[in-house]
Amino acid sequence: MAAKKLLLLPGDGIGPEAMAEVRKIVAYMNAELKSDFSLEEGLVGGCAYDAHGKAISESDMAKALAADAVLFGAVGGPKWDSVPYDVRPEAGLLRLRKDMELFANLRPAICYPALADSSSLKKEIVEGLDILIVRELTGGVYFGEPKEIRDLGNGQKRGIDTQVYDTYEIERISGVAFELARTRGNKVTSMEKRNVMKSGVLWNEVVTATHKAKYSDVKLEHMLADAGGMQLVRWPKQFDVIVTDNLFGDMLSDIAAMLTGSLGMLPSASLGAPDAKTGKRKALYEPVHGSAPDIAGTGAANPIAMIASFAMCLRYSFNMITEADRLEAAVAGVLDDGLRTGDIMSEGKTKIGTVEMGDAILAKFKALAA
Repeated sequence: MAAKKLLLLPGDGIGPEAMAEVRKIVAYMNAELKSDFSLEEGLVGGCAYDAHGKAISESDMAKALAADAVLFGAVGGPKWDSVPYDVRPEAGLLRLRKDMELFANLRPAICYPALADSSSLKKEIVEGLDILIVRELTGGVYFGEPKEIRDLGNGQKRGIDTQVYDTYEIERISGVAFELARTRGNKVTSMEKRNVMKSGVLWNEVVTATHKAKYSDVKLEHMLADAGGMQLVRWPKQFDVIVTDNLFGDMLSDIAAMLTGSLGMLPSASLGAPDAKTGKRKALYEPVHGSAPDIAGTGAANPIAMIASFAMCLRYSFNMITEADRLEAAVAGVLDDGLRTGDIMSEGKTKIGTVEMGDAILAKFKALAA
């Protein structure tokens, strides 16, 4: 069996600390479960700028394109606030998404039972929450042209961003959403603003046609994106899979993330199209949290989002469903035991650090695999 090629890009801030806990899990899986992961590591973000003068080197970009999957930590920090815009730490992530053609961003919002009281919403509203937001990642207003600021004279300027979507872009992202819904609650809610945006009219038409042609077994609902934001905080458990464009997906996924009680707890995946020959997708997995430079090096970082991102990697890139389920169950089990890092600490629980949390999750994972 061919080795599973996994590229680790820990990045800046707490990224390397969180990634170290994943590395321990991979080492155990290789030694005891014969999982045959082949690891490479590279630089991305500010550390890459310090080493190469750019946010990711050509050699590390080549490694990413050759890997079966990429695990990404976090980038950025005050140290690099003054570097040129095109080589800022975040440019490394944007290049990875662009060159790997990662058009489908998956952001789960899962409320672990042990953390239901941490949400700003009532416990009964969020307990058992399990939503998956599928966001189109390479089109829309973030990439449309023209994109500029024009000087109109007389002290006036005009900022221009262009919302653009083609039929194929909507077809492929809605197809991902429908396929994933079949593995979950079999329901998709498509969100756009067809009442005021022509791109929303097209989005609605194409999603409807794609559903009718290939996925009529899946329940489909349409909702205006602003109403969707309201419903996410009113009764989020009505949703299973939400599919939406780049702009609305950016905002709605952050709303959904905070329903769970901590933005720093959640993973994400960014997937490309299936290869015509092998059927494999380019894929990058990353925690939703940032580099948190204020706690970097203190041993206080929460590694759960990074570990959960690896669980998504097992599920979507390597079809290791049993192992992914066990790893996610291990995270839930440790939280049930009352272990907490500082960001999710509450009265009556036991506060631990990054390494201790990683060790506790690995111990649970080993026990479940025994």
